[in-house]
Amino acid sequence: METDEKVIQENLSQLYMKKYGGEPTIEKLPGAGSDRKYYRLHGVETPTVIGTFGSDRKEDECFINLSKVFLKSGVNVPEIYAEDLENRIYLQSDLGKLDLLSYLKDRRSEGLGLAKEALRNLVKMQSTPESAWKKRVINRPFSKRMIMWDLNYFKYDFLKPAGIAFDEEKLENDFEKFASSVVGTDENLMGFMYRDFQSRNVMIKDGQPWFIDYQGGRRGPVLYDAVSFIWQAKANFNNEERNILIDVYIEQLSKVTRINSFLINHDVNMMILLRTLQVLGAYGFRGLVEKKAHFIESIPGALSNLSAILESGVLSSYPELREVAEMSIGSRFAQKSENGGLIIKVFSFSYKKGYPEDYSGNGGGFMFDCRGMHNPGRYEEYKPLTGLDAPVISFLEEKGEVKDFISKAIGIVSPSIDRYLKRGFTSLQVGFGCTGGRHRSVYCAERFSKEIKRLFPEAAVEICHREQGIEKRF
Repeated sequence: METDEKVIQENLSQLYMKKYGGEPTIEKLPGAGSDRKYYRLHGVETPTVIGTFGSDRKEDECFINLSKVFLKSGVNVPEIYAEDLENRIYLQSDLGKLDLLSYLKDRRSEGLGLAKEALRNLVKMQSTPESAWKKRVINRPFSKRMIMWDLNYFKYDFLKPAGIAFDEEKLENDFEKFASSVVGTDENLMGFMYRDFQSRNVMIKDGQPWFIDYQGGRRGPVLYDAVSFIWQAKANFNNEERNILIDVYIEQLSKVTRINSFLINHDVNMMILLRTLQVLGAYGFRGLVEKKAHFIESIPGALSNLSAILESGVLSSYPELREVAEMSIGSRFAQKSENGGLIIKVFSFSYKKGYPEDYSGNGGGFMFDCRGMHNPGRYEEYKPLTGLDAPVISFLEEKGEVKDFISKAIGIVSPSIDRYLKRGFTSLQVGFGCTGGRHRSVYCAERFSKEIKRLFPEAAVEICHREQGIEKRF
């Protein structure tokens, strides 16, 4: 049962007064990715703190207990000032409004320095004695079963919605083999695993990084966290920056554990692959399934990471996984305009199979119905051909309908393209449909794309003949 907003604020006010004496002013803060609610509480002569209402008591207890443990170990985490778990509320340090991702976008050089410090702080957290946090975590140790969950997340929520073909049995065999390799991590590289260590979960206060949202932690391979952070698509670290950051992390880790450099490098590549597949599964579910634009926009960055992994050779032992990786990298989800500008995606399709999916997250666009034109598919000699073949092209052009149709389509769409370019929009979808998605729609999509590229050379034009399985860029 959902707790009333007024009740939450009254409970937080009482907890604050019990701790500090004065009645606070309460400001509700924007929600994050979880169901927790956050508030900023402050008085005239009393401290400013963050009040938290949690939706899961076990998670609340875990966060509170782990915060106390890590604070004692010198890790930069929020201090817990007061708690009322009966009402699922607690007061913690106010770490401000800026996270590391913001620094990396707006103040790159400063952000890189803070990223190095965050990794040093991470090692301090990961190397906290297990006896101190073991009874406080609520998640089971990272295991082969969990790895298989992540891998199947990639399979069912990215590969299938993206239309990437694969041999299920062969891919599952590769998953089993890969998962076994990951769980064989050297014991010296096991410790507290943050599990969701990323720049959004690193707040910057007083010029130092502070960690939040580690209640999902468990025992596991510590390299997973470093890789999650350094290879986070949104952070957009280049190869030189990644090499610098992983060296900083390994140097700090070497101070607290006995490690073998060969094992480190091998495990780093394995963790990069695992994390990238897990992230693609998450982006696929949130983006391709739930159609949330933010996650769709993140897919190309994750596929860029997958491309680099492919080049490293770590996939050489997993042939089916390597093949689906290659197909994913070559798919339309990996393609971006080189200058970050407008991408016009043009589809041919069959109305019998429904409209093309819009993976931009923007919705809208233009759909043109080609079924009113004479259909070459009604004649035996044209049935095995498509709108890309000369006989079909001649048939359509000789009838004369198609040229006027395309001209009018261009006239309708061109003003929007001109406006999109001026306003800095990044995506426009155009579709041409007919009965089978084979003749009229294919011809129209092809001719339209070529003419649009001629008229608007600054835009990237991508074409997908959906029913033919053909994708290309003009």
